[in-house]
Amino acid sequence: MKVIGIIPARYASTRFPGKPLCLIGDRTMIRRVYDQAMKCSILDKVCVATDDQRIFEHVAGFGKAIMTGDYHQSGTDRCLEAVNILSEELPLSESDVVINIQGDEPFIQPNQIETLAGLFNLPETEIGTLAKKMLPGDDLANENIVKVVFDNQSIALYFSRWALPFTRGKPFSSWLNEHPYYQHLGMYGYRLEVLKKIAVLSQSSLEKAESLEQLRWLQNGYKIRVGITSHYSIGIDTPGDLKNIPSDLL
Repeated sequence: MKVIGIIPARYASTRFPGKPLCLIGDRTMIRRVYDQAMKCSILDKVCVATDDQRIFEHVAGFGKAIMTGDYHQSGTDRCLEAVNILSEELPLSESDVVINIQGDEPFIQPNQIETLAGLFNLPETEIGTLAKKMLPGDDLANENIVKVVFDNQSIALYFSRWALPFTRGKPFSSWLNEHPYYQHLGMYGYRLEVLKKIAVLSQSSLEKAESLEQLRWLQNGYKIRVGITSHYSIGIDTPGDLKNIPSDLL
């Protein structure tokens, strides 16, 4: 089983144009993500998939870059095009695995990628993702923190921007003390044959309601296996987020 790491990177971010090329300490954000991914011995190949010539040329100076179209609606779609291009030099089978590594999480830990890839040691795994247990003091009401509930076999039941499950009869302020809640981390792995199928699915009603792409896959009957990590990666969504990076990470 081959495992390929793809890092989608767009220049035209609405909230932070040029985000992949912003400097964080002595390196650009996309360079930091790439360097972290390269520490994973489990990955047979790592590449950045972009639609921007500036990002392409920058990445080509230190690693593997693939130019993709500018019409993709999601990182999932961009991953598929990148893998199709990459397969011309690295033959892939339908059971091989593609890891979609977020290009705006410069401090992602290699063991997170390895945990995600390890979910595919089970041949029945179609799609994989990660979650972290929320702790007292975490912002359970924050709609930008996506929550996930899963069954006893670690298969996702639902993802939501609202707090799930509803803890009946207890004040909201105590919910984190009453029941385990899990925050979803937006890194995905896909079996290649499954990636080809989900990339052509139309938006679903649940996806539109919550603005969560993974609900499209669940609503169409695909199973998402959830791996647990104890580490939370710091994402960069706006220029202001750069000011909140702990100095010990730079």
